[in-house]
Amino acid sequence: MRRLGNPVLLLAILATIALSFGFLELDMGNLASTEGLGQMGKYASRFLSPDFSTAHLLNVGRGALETIAMSAMGTLLAAILGLLLALPAAGRYGWALQGLSRLLLNALRAIPELVWAALMVLAAGLGPNAGTLALALHTAGVLGRLFAEALENTPAEPAEALRGAGGGRVVAFCYGTLPNVWPQILAYSLYRWENNIRMASVLGFVGAGGLGQMLYMSLSLFQEAQAATVILAMLILVLGVELLSYWARQRWVSV
Repeated sequence: MRRLGNPVLLLAILATIALSFGFLELDMGNLASTEGLGQMGKYASRFLSPDFSTAHLLNVGRGALETIAMSAMGTLLAAILGLLLALPAAGRYGWALQGLSRLLLNALRAIPELVWAALMVLAAGLGPNAGTLALALHTAGVLGRLFAEALENTPAEPAEALRGAGGGRVVAFCYGTLPNVWPQILAYSLYRWENNIRMASVLGFVGAGGLGQMLYMSLSLFQEAQAATVILAMLILVLGVELLSYWARQRWVSV
């Protein structure tokens, strides 16, 4: 039965691919023609001469700083909100709050950052505020779920011992639970910061500021040289943040 199922599954996949080409009306012949390849080559060649003028580099630098600020602030707000939601989501305040907080975390991360950004642009206007809020809301859902799982796997005995000695909930959490879960919280937050740097560079396409908005404007005006400089800045920014995050994890996170 299994031998018969594998060819049937393969045929179904191939049929789905063929139907997709027909439904989308993709003209691969025209795309791969001499004229099509020539036009793509000319368009790509215009990106090979980036604009390194002083005025444009200053604008790119401001956009890069705006992108870094958006991602850092969005990740910080998300970590705080995610931790606050992770406590009830881990079952520390009863099943009713656990179900409600898990539902909220699922809703936050189910909506992509670009959709959040579009909504925040309508609510907060164009600019980095919308991008920061969009990153914070989506990332809070992701980090909250990760933090909740980390809290569930953390031994409860140290916190219970502090509670038994007369300490309050806050004292028991800060000295009995947080030290055990802190390396995971920091590692998850740094990893999400890496992702948010990339996403912050894209959110500008819906008016959320940063390098993404500069790239969108350059491409809209067919300024390939200026767009190439912005793309290079994005690459350098992402690589720099990844190296910084890796160093921080190696320095502060004990695995």
